[in-house]
Amino acid sequence: MSIRAALRDGWRHRLRFSYVLYLVVFVLGTLAATLAIQASVYVEPTYAADAQVDEATRAAQSIRGQLTAFVTQVWLTHNYQFVLNLLILGAMYAMVIVLINRFWVATGVFGTVAAIFAVAGAYKVRLRNEPILAVDLNFLSGGNTGELLSFLPADEMRHVRTLAWWLALFVLCCIALQILDRRRSFIPTFWRRPMAGAGHVAGNLTRLIAAICSVVFLFSFTWNLSLPNSWSMRWAASLGDAPQLWNGLGDAAANGPTVAFLRLAHTKVMDQPDGYGESTMRGIATKYAAEAKSLNAARSNSLTDSTVIVVLSESFSDPTRVPGVSFGEDPIPQIRAIKNATTSGYMLSPGYGGGTANIEYQALTGLSMANFSSSMSVAYQQLVPKERWTPSFNQLWNARYGAQGSQAVHTYMANMYFRNINYKKFGFYKFWALSGTDKITDCTPIDRSWYVSDQCAYDNALKHLNTDQGNSQFLQVVTMQNHMPYNDWYDNNQFKAEDTSTGLTDAERSEVETYTKGASYTDQSTADFLNRLDQVNRPITVVFYGDHLPGIYPTAAANKDNVLGLHETDYFIWSNTASSSHTTKLPDSTSQYTSSNYFLAQTSEHMNAKVSPYLAFLTAMHEQIPAMSIPASSGNSAGKPVYLNASGQEISTKDLSQKARSMLHDYLLIQYDISAGKNYLKATNFMKLP
Repeated sequence: MSIRAALRDGWRHRLRFSYVLYLVVFVLGTLAATLAIQASVYVEPTYAADAQVDEATRAAQSIRGQLTAFVTQVWLTHNYQFVLNLLILGAMYAMVIVLINRFWVATGVFGTVAAIFAVAGAYKVRLRNEPILAVDLNFLSGGNTGELLSFLPADEMRHVRTLAWWLALFVLCCIALQILDRRRSFIPTFWRRPMAGAGHVAGNLTRLIAAICSVVFLFSFTWNLSLPNSWSMRWAASLGDAPQLWNGLGDAAANGPTVAFLRLAHTKVMDQPDGYGESTMRGIATKYAAEAKSLNAARSNSLTDSTVIVVLSESFSDPTRVPGVSFGEDPIPQIRAIKNATTSGYMLSPGYGGGTANIEYQALTGLSMANFSSSMSVAYQQLVPKERWTPSFNQLWNARYGAQGSQAVHTYMANMYFRNINYKKFGFYKFWALSGTDKITDCTPIDRSWYVSDQCAYDNALKHLNTDQGNSQFLQVVTMQNHMPYNDWYDNNQFKAEDTSTGLTDAERSEVETYTKGASYTDQSTADFLNRLDQVNRPITVVFYGDHLPGIYPTAAANKDNVLGLHETDYFIWSNTASSSHTTKLPDSTSQYTSSNYFLAQTSEHMNAKVSPYLAFLTAMHEQIPAMSIPASSGNSAGKPVYLNASGQEISTKDLSQKARSMLHDYLLIQYDISAGKNYLKATNFMKLP
């Protein structure tokens, strides 16, 4: 026999790997995936140099210690979240196997996806203090993968490339094993001759039933997991699952990232409020039309006679308000002076370290994330693209001046958070960004920073501003300069020498110093922007606000009593000298605390401008509940929405006045009708100015 014939004969008689081997690989692969994904939501703790922490505590608080505790609680406290995640990932692995019907190929696919999920999750936790969510998949479908990778520090890209090589090697090994394994299919199937015998029929039916059952099980489990009293919620609860929907990272750490991810895969916008119906909504429209008429009788100006510029300043806040952070030099003296001279205060934000899109959504629509279902993570991704009716405040200028009544400027990629889709639905005539149809081409970062300067964002806003006596506008401006990370970007950073902070780790201190220099640049460019607007001989009002604090204060965040303060940013409403409201400063008793859903109602009050029934409602709502947000905005909310009084103190729902509770119910009805209901308000004048 020739060598070629011998090799051919040996190849035909190569080993057919046993199902026992498959089972061992399946169990080990599922276990490895579960541990890797769980570890991704933990971070190594950092301690101050003088911290007195014993070795046992350090070990327990390390990633390895936290992972060990998550696994061993099965025996120690009879909490079975580890088993729940193991079973779900096992079901996913099994589904991939029966769908592909090639064991080693399926192993390669499952292992690769699990590894990417774990690594991406670990980076997101470090950068955003948030686990991977189902809505993050929209970034992939929306073409934002490159932009997401750009958020990683340069030295981390080396680890990403190393991971890519290891995954490529793993996939090649799986392909090689599939070739070497003479058992080509996991379940023998015979599609070419399906009825040739009982074996053919049995194999085909087994494959079909296994595929259908695995898909149906996972779909049903995911679809029902967020629904009260569903079978999947009850089953998960029996294994120890205790949802923390107001705290994404806490939910993932306590119950497992896989369960937390699936819990938010099928989201409910909000529950239908009691009494919802056409007659109820028409009654609300009539009620607040009367409220608007009463307010407007004492107001002399028209809102759309002025240009309104809403500036969302990325991650801007006063760093010296954070416990333990201080500097010998004031980083924001000019904005502090502006706040003292005009309507201003603190905005309660639903985000910390991230969540820009939700704060922006509130400001543009007047709707509050606090009223949505807790599974609604990002309205721009989960809600707006699917809405039939999307009323937003810029449309008030469109209604008077036509399509060119509103424009938007964002010094980053147009498709981030689906802004290119959502702004079009909102009715913005032009959307100027670093990508897309209307491109910004003349912007640069400061020194070695990754992101475009605020100065360039303001320059572009002025470029697209009507400065003659033509039509007024609504301009939406979103900056990017102070976005994470904070890697010592700036030359001549005086705040390194001026840092008098206490209790910070070295890594924390370095990030805070870089961020503070960026905030100082924002202070200078914002003051310059307002000075330039003062030279325009037409009325202009600016709403300026920071969307959230940067997630660089782990020492302060470790104390739950600091959580509320870490969700309060700076805002002001300012009018130029051509405006009748130039010297207006609303009293602190009504403006010291707010949330972004109230901004345009406050702007109308600041400008003494007539309002629509909707703005009349928001004005009255702000009087009753000055600020509101999601449960994560406070460390003491017990999973309930956070409400603040005019002094910034938390108030519970039971302590609200009867009028406040009644108006809160009206708010739910209004928000439900717009976002999830039948849009009865669309047929009324609820959104229209007089």
